[in-house]
Amino acid sequence: MYNVLVVDDEPMIRKGLTKLLESGGFGLADIRTAENGVEALERIRERAPDFLFTDIRMSKMDGLALCGIVARDYPHVRIVIVTGYDDFAYARQGIACGVKEYLLKPITKKSIHEVVGRLLDAERRRERSIPSLAKSSAWIDAMEEAIWSLSEEGVAAGVAALFDELRGKELSTQQQATIVAELCELLARKLNARDVYPLDASFRKENVDSIETLRASLAAYASAAVDALRAKRKGKAKDPIEEAKKYIELHLSRDFSLEEVADMLGLNASYFSQLFKQSTGETFASYRIRRRMERAKRLLAEPRHRITDISYEVGYADHPHFTKTFKKLTGDTPKQYREKLGIDP
Repeated sequence: MYNVLVVDDEPMIRKGLTKLLESGGFGLADIRTAENGVEALERIRERAPDFLFTDIRMSKMDGLALCGIVARDYPHVRIVIVTGYDDFAYARQGIACGVKEYLLKPITKKSIHEVVGRLLDAERRRERSIPSLAKSSAWIDAMEEAIWSLSEEGVAAGVAALFDELRGKELSTQQQATIVAELCELLARKLNARDVYPLDASFRKENVDSIETLRASLAAYASAAVDALRAKRKGKAKDPIEEAKKYIELHLSRDFSLEEVADMLGLNASYFSQLFKQSTGETFASYRIRRRMERAKRLLAEPRHRITDISYEVGYADHPHFTKTFKKLTGDTPKQYREKLGIDP
């Protein structure tokens, strides 16, 4: 599905062109409008369209000035100039801005179908021709080596090289962000396989609103990996699983969740869950229950503790639930366990 922005200072033309686009059966997802170049730029900065239809002669900012800015900052946007015969020679200056399509007024259904058909064909060809950079190992291998060797210069060179390559693809900011996220996920997997301080594989692309922001985010992501590895080699980095275990031991007497522990560690909950299972061979929930029951056994071995008090001490306000869980793991109820130890329940 493709998005469209129609820019014209004449309301009837905006309305008519919008209606033709909506009724043409092109499958366009969203058609927005603006009455001049300044307003159009505001719309584009909110969300860049796939196709831009713009008049030439408008107040505040004319169509050619708008085309120049769009061609520079949003190279993936395909531009169509809407013009009359009298202005066609002037409109041809848009070629310098990468404009390849023109609509002559009065606009007809046939001319719309021809122009949009060519736009859609070109867009589909471009999408098919975009290589899957995430499948290319060269960049990932270079970045992995730069991070492993703590080379900040290598990291900066890798970021620059990637964006030099992306610049020539005429991709939208979000398309580039998706590619960067895929690359970061594969990079994190390779680094974590080397036993680096666990690097979160999820590159956060939701708040990326420009290529500059995306580039800065990637640089920060890679620099964080360098810093974490440097700290670990100096013996200053804390193992997140050991920290989680300590947290569990300190809070066995109250209810707490996996999300709470992950947040304490500064890790994504899903990532932490996978990491915990991989490191301990147990799920977080199973480990927490086992440690509670082991503490319960130690307390049951001390006659001064009442069984009901012990259930609270290991995080169970519901005493029957504690009894059921204890028996499931040990084969005995707390009372039977004490009897086997020769302790009067």
